Amino acid sequence: MEEAGGVKLFGFWVSPFAQRVKWALKLKGIQYEYIEEDKYNKSPLLLKLNPVYGKVPVLVHNGKPISESIIILEYIDEVWKQAPLLPQDPYERAQAHFWAKFAEEKVRQSVVEAMCSSGDEKQKAVKLAVEAFEEFEKELKRRGTKFFGGETIGFVDIVAGCISYQLPVHEEVGSLKILDSSKFPAISEWTRNFLNHPLINEGLPQKDQMFAYYSKRSKEIAYQKMSHKTV
Repeated sequence: MEEAGGVKLFGFWVSPFAQRVKWALKLKGIQYEYIEEDKYNKSPLLLKLNPVYGKVPVLVHNGKPISESIIILEYIDEVWKQAPLLPQDPYERAQAHFWAKFAEEKVRQSVVEAMCSSGDEKQKAVKLAVEAFEEFEKELKRRGTKFFGGETIGFVDIVAGCISYQLPVHEEVGSLKILDSSKFPAISEWTRNFLNHPLINEGLPQKDQMFAYYSKRSKEIAYQKMSHKTV
């Protein structure tokens, strides 16, 4: 097992991107040191480790920093071979990358857009989110497995995992409904299976704290969007 001194993770308590990395490290049994960053008051060390974006997560392995959550996941899977996240078969590996990209760009981002919008923009964003969930539902049903990774949690599950615990908060903050269990039974079952895993459920942010954060954050984003329109 890797010693904690060789692996450090810089994150922010509510960041779904940092959470992805935590899950991957836990599932592979890698000990690590976690360093909490303040999104609104970033440390000089974080800015030194990620000078291009200045964002979390940053994984530091043997003194070398790696940024961007999906790239970090790939790095972890390459370095630590136990409990593989990505399939070995080249085609299945490509499919995993495709659905991970879909989960990030279509599923998660459309939900955040819906939460932070109003009026016609909100309706459009909700429609796009529902359409993305429909595609995800079809893929889960096609696979017929417990997870996207088969019977164990894999790369796509980790990338899409924030849906399981953040979506109810986003829906509440944005006064919207996306995940209807009667319409999306496969995703609903996947969510339950994912959260029932002890290493996944361990140490997740509290719902009331997430609600307070995203209520504030959604107003900030809405204000930024409005400011751009008036420029």
